[in-house]
Amino acid sequence: MNTTVARLTARGLFGRRRVLILLAVPVLLLVVSVLARNSGLDELDLVHRVLGTLALGTLVPITGLIVGTGVIATEIEDGSIVYLLAKPLPRWKIVTTKLAVAVGSTWLLSAVPIYVAGLLLYGTGDQVVLGYTVGALASGAAYSAVFLLLGVLTRHAVIAGLAYALIWESLIGGYVEGAQTLSVQQWGLSLAEAIAADGTVIAPVGLGTALWLLVVVGIGATAYASVKLAGLTLSSDE
Repeated sequence: MNTTVARLTARGLFGRRRVLILLAVPVLLLVVSVLARNSGLDELDLVHRVLGTLALGTLVPITGLIVGTGVIATEIEDGSIVYLLAKPLPRWKIVTTKLAVAVGSTWLLSAVPIYVAGLLLYGTGDQVVLGYTVGALASGAAYSAVFLLLGVLTRHAVIAGLAYALIWESLIGGYVEGAQTLSVQQWGLSLAEAIAADGTVIAPVGLGTALWLLVVVGIGATAYASVKLAGLTLSSDE
């Protein structure tokens, strides 16, 4: 990890109007949680709806999208990435540093609010809130890697990523049985099920499958992004 690249990446990510959108996501989750806790609904059902459907299904992928593409796509689009690529740094180190910033930011803006929201809704009982938090950590890291790769691959990363997050993760991956195995959201839910008390969280994907897919997607997306960034350097030099 290169500290200079990390500092510049964090400054670019949080120093623009994007930070207002990023902060709106956890604020929305906390507001919904405060309002929902007084609704009189069953607490366990409520925590599944808010932390599972809303947070894991929508807010975590949206945060991962904004952060994952934000750490590199903007630099590629405005051409400022050329100055960074001109430095004697291995391309994989640039990618992994930016990914580290993206993962840390996604965790701060999604996993931490999810834990706080869970405490408001359900407390610490049955390890349910802890399970959802760990699920958010795992899925947030995977989303960051996928969307960083998308930022390297296309200038329309936000549009493509938004379509993926809303259509695949929120709709198809959340409800279509055969597609759930390929949903990052469901992988995170598998970790939540493994940590929470028996029967409190139900996931359609086995824990072993989820863990392997999380590792494969995370490493694969990072490696491919490094390769494509190296190719971008060659194109610029030519």
